[in-house]
Amino acid sequence: MMSSQQNEMITRVGASTPCGKLLRNYWQPVALVDELPVERPVRAVRLMGQDFVVFRDESGRYGMLDRDCPHRGADLAAGRLEAGGLRCAFHGWLFDVNGKCLSTPGEPVGSTLCNKIRQSNYPVEERNGILFAFIGKGEPPAFPHFDCFVAPETHTFAFKGLFECNWLQALEVGIDPAHASFLHRFFEDEDTAESYGKQFRGASANSDMPITKVLREFETPEILVSPADYGLQLIAKRELDDTHTHVRVTNVMFPQAFVIPMSSEMTITQWHVPVDDENCYWFAIFTSFTTPTDKQQMREQRLELYELPDYTSRKNKRNGYGFNLEEQLKQTYTGMGFDINVHDQWAVESLGAIQDRTREHLGTTDKGIIAYRRLLVNAIETALTETKPFMRIDESQAAAMTGPASIDGIAPRGTWDEYWRKADLERRRKAEWSTPAA
Repeated sequence: MMSSQQNEMITRVGASTPCGKLLRNYWQPVALVDELPVERPVRAVRLMGQDFVVFRDESGRYGMLDRDCPHRGADLAAGRLEAGGLRCAFHGWLFDVNGKCLSTPGEPVGSTLCNKIRQSNYPVEERNGILFAFIGKGEPPAFPHFDCFVAPETHTFAFKGLFECNWLQALEVGIDPAHASFLHRFFEDEDTAESYGKQFRGASANSDMPITKVLREFETPEILVSPADYGLQLIAKRELDDTHTHVRVTNVMFPQAFVIPMSSEMTITQWHVPVDDENCYWFAIFTSFTTPTDKQQMREQRLELYELPDYTSRKNKRNGYGFNLEEQLKQTYTGMGFDINVHDQWAVESLGAIQDRTREHLGTTDKGIIAYRRLLVNAIETALTETKPFMRIDESQAAAMTGPASIDGIAPRGTWDEYWRKADLERRRKAEWSTPAA
């Protein structure tokens, strides 16, 4: 249990707040590349309570600017892409990706006003279908050489979705290994051969045992949490019988991402990015170690739930998340359908716009959440002293951060630790693009 002051410190993300100052030290996902179509690659985005416009100019360069035109504040997201930049539709002022004013039409011939105008701009980098922006001070950190960043585009798929709640409670559901035995419990197992692109519907590695069966029948995992150079490693062990142990290895990638196994061939790296204090987007990169990803199938699967252009869920608080009593009695624990994103959405949104942590009572299964909050508080306190916080890394440090290992499999009892390490190494040896994890 924590005080209301502590809860405010770790949840609020405005530019003047402690946590907001911390999170501005890192690259943040702001848009999918898919959101900038060839016809008009311009997108309004909101990040940590600030409004921006992201665009791709005629030469293919990405830029992100403050959304209000420095002339009289009109919306640059409604502007025209032409003449090497983004032109405001109000008076025609033109800005390039670096915020330089290229033109102020309407001013007298010989006017030097243009030379005195500059719009705030922010670095943008594209990584496997996601545009990352840096809105902090100084040089941005380097990108770790994690699988999701070094895998070729052919072996990744990117998507996102909106949660109507604070970013922290959305993140914490992903670093809670115990909840899956309840929130994502299915009373019947599907054919694991038909599980492509679906979370928790395949078989655990090195077995034909459906993950749904593991979670349903072995609901009390032993959870081990260890510090890592990138954040935290979490291991959930379930003793299946006298001879076998189910082991699931997941990771927290500081400040606000986790890496989890999706199947024996694919992992998910997922960020929870504050739109403001009461809304967030999850951004995910799915990374395949075997065959190229079937982007069309994975996109179609997710568009059954998410509506464009804002990637909002068709099942939400306004329609009870699609709750069906008959389904809850016979098919799923929640009665809210078979897409686990809906389960997660209900769980985190039901806590309120910002969870009141003064009323919670943490248990043994919350080891990962407790460890992460300590890490977060320490980093916030470091950032407030203007000292470089955790994971504000340079390229030499980034090059040493590979992997991380993320495995869901069944091991001979007593050798579970050796098993997951060997399983990860073997998967990487077979992959055309991968390097051994540090």
